[in-house]
Amino acid sequence: MLDKNGIAKRIAQEVQDGFYVNLGIGIPTLVANYVRDDIEVEFQSENGVLGMGPFPFEGEEDADIINAGKQTITTMPGASFFDSSMSFAMIRGKHVDLTILGAMEVAENGDIANWKIPGKMVKGMGGAMDLVASAENIIVAMMHTNKRGESKILKKCSLPLTGVGCVTKVVTNLAVLEVKNNQFYLLERAPGVSVEEIQKATEGTLMIDGEIPEMDV
Repeated sequence: MLDKNGIAKRIAQEVQDGFYVNLGIGIPTLVANYVRDDIEVEFQSENGVLGMGPFPFEGEEDADIINAGKQTITTMPGASFFDSSMSFAMIRGKHVDLTILGAMEVAENGDIANWKIPGKMVKGMGGAMDLVASAENIIVAMMHTNKRGESKILKKCSLPLTGVGCVTKVVTNLAVLEVKNNQFYLLERAPGVSVEEIQKATEGTLMIDGEIPEMDV
């Protein structure tokens, strides 16, 4: 199965030349490290950065240049900085081609829960609600199961929702899944992972058509 970097590397293959891409907190921030050198992509962070680059090498960090998760980042030539109102005008105005988010749960109808676990203190939903309400192409990066081995790919989310019917694709440590027709469609499996293992780890309806290839990561 894949680790977090492996998930990010596979998602980077979904990024196309000329895309404007928003990277959420967690695994999605790693995607910028793996985008092909022969394409031009603008990564946007909701705290007001357009033109994010890979993470800086140790000793080269600038504490004033951070992403929405307060991690230090690099910027590409021509990058720009702006306030939150401008950032969310980009998001709400549907100027982002691809949104990549982490999640705690995804349901077979495309619902996503990624902001709150009841009983745990959180500062708020942040920009996640705006992102899932405005984006038309949302890829979720997540682990297939929780620490107890229970599926996070569900028939119905049990946690408070961030968005309804919005997720288009999920990339986990086990598989690549497309979300459509209120079902998960198995597109690829992680290296060394069998279809049976993915079925066992998936609570939601999983559609399997023919031979399922391994991911190229």
